[in-house]
Parts: sequence; structure tokens; C-alpha cells
Amino acid sequence: MSSILNGDWTGRLLKYNKSNKEVTVLLRGLAFANGGVALSKDHSFVLVAETTICRILRLWLHGPNAGNTNTFSELLGFPDNIRRNSKREFWVALHAKRGFFAKWFVSNRLVGKSLLKLPLDFKQLHSLLVRRKAHATTIKLSERGEILEVLEDCEGKSMRFISEVEEKDGKLWIGSVLMPFLGIYEL
Repeated sequence: MSSILNGDWTGRLLKYNKSNKEVTVLLRGLAFANGGVALSKDHSFVLVAETTICRILRLWLHGPNAGNTNTFSELLGFPDNIRRNSKREFWVALHAKRGFFAKWFVSNRLVGKSLLKLPLDFKQLHSLLVRRKAHATTIKLSERGEILEVLEDCEGKSMRFISEVEEKDGKLWIGSVLMPFLGIYEL
């Protein structure tokens, strides 16, 4: 929560070379890149989730655009993990939908830092950033970043605050850092 409200843009994408044990920084200045990374099937690009600003970046690794970065998808919620399926599509778990004040808090660091000084607990700060009703949302994106499908439990009856979605054998396996079980959705 502190990283989000402080407007922390110190995230990095790192590459580790096993043979020489060397680490290379591929991207700097990411907004709360909390681990959501996926490689395209042909290895031409890698996707990185920027949770704070609700977007996914694409870094081109090979081909005519190698070394360039562009916005792959702008989202209505906070992306967590990204997983590629066998059809070259990507499932993105959205922790929560962005609340009314979230964009304003994130773009105004002074307001965000002031909120951290108030005697508010995590749950109270969280409710300022996300929509009031806790529910689950996952989005399937094409290899070009187009939205192909949106699955949503609007009432939060089955799942809430999801962080992981993995497609396997015609099912979606859904995990959450806040729920003590896995969800399974038949496709």
C-alpha cells in the first residue's frame, strides 16, 4: 500500500543469465511491477504488469522492434499476474477494479503520502483505492493486447481479490493472496 500511495516508480525488470550468473536490467521506472511477467510463445516479447497504473507493458526482445517498449493493454483494474495459454493468449488476474479516487491518489503523490500519515489500517486504505464491492475479475487478451474475454464474479460470492489465473485442460485455476482456497472455472 505504501508503494502505491507514495507513487513509487522504482520497479525494474531483470534478466538473469544462468551460465555466467549475470543480472541485466531490461526496464527501469516501473510503477509497482509486482511480479506479473509473461513471455510470448515465440519469445519475441515479454509482458510486465504495472499494478499501480493499471497497465501492461510490452518489451520487444527480438525482431524489428527489439529494445522498444509500448503499452500492451490499459486495464480497469489492478493487474497482478499474467499467464500465457497454449493458444498464445494471455490471462490477467485483476486484484480489484480501480476505485473512483485511485487514479487521483496515484497521480498526486502529496495526497498519497498524506494518507499514509493518517491513522488508517490496510483495509481502510485499500477501500479508498478499489471499488467497494470485493469481487474477482480476470481478462483474456490476444497476442496484440485486445480483450477477448472478461470473467467476473461481481458479487464476490465465489472468489475475491484474485492474483493468479492459469489455464490448463479446459479449466481456469484461480488463486488469491487473500482467500484460503483455489477456484476452478470450467471453460
